[in-house]
Amino acid sequence: MPARHEFVLGEDDVADLSTLTFKTDDRLDKAFFAETTSKLLLFATNGRFYSLGADKLPGGRGHGEPFRLMIDIEEAGDAVELLVHEPGRKLLVTSTTGHGFIVPEDEVLAQTRKGKQVLNVAAGAEAALCTPAAGDSVAVIGDNRKLLLFALQELPEMPRGKGVRLQRYKDGGLADAKTFSKKDGLTYVDSAMRSFTLSSAELRDWWGVRAQAGRLPPKGFPKSNSFGPRF
Repeated sequence: MPARHEFVLGEDDVADLSTLTFKTDDRLDKAFFAETTSKLLLFATNGRFYSLGADKLPGGRGHGEPFRLMIDIEEAGDAVELLVHEPGRKLLVTSTTGHGFIVPEDEVLAQTRKGKQVLNVAAGAEAALCTPAAGDSVAVIGDNRKLLLFALQELPEMPRGKGVRLQRYKDGGLADAKTFSKKDGLTYVDSAMRSFTLSSAELRDWWGVRAQAGRLPPKGFPKSNSFGPRF
């Protein structure tokens, strides 16, 4: 099966991503820049975090190599997100069932290739996303296209666990979630990469408390049920 290059680490001499080459049928999915001294965190569908040294990754002039060669992960596991570690930052982690919590990023660093279990996922479920937790509010949308907004303080901060329910679903599961500042409003990006921001007042009908079902999003919200790129 053709591989998607979910993440590519670019160095200063690979600033033009159009110069990157891949094996036949492989493609670039996402790219970001980091320093060779950076520590990278890979969050996988099994709820584990894996730590990678940027200096240990193959150079941008080659065809790259599967991340599975760098960590011990089961065959069914896959990458959810990769980010440059920022000491002191906090992350929102969630599962497809709509459960999640806030975890200090310093708590997820793994010491071995087997990674570190952080988000406990139920049988048949997977870790869904990992995104920086900043601001004072949470926005979550389900596969059923229901949007719910609530206060960030309703989510617990913990080093490991299943978490609490962010949103209730009758059908499907969690599609996307993000944190934001209520005074700045909720920003989302459509398929044409256009950015839109709705004020708290414009979103008054979507404010509630954690674990509610929510309601259909405002007119014009992306059909992808996504707030846009997370990093």
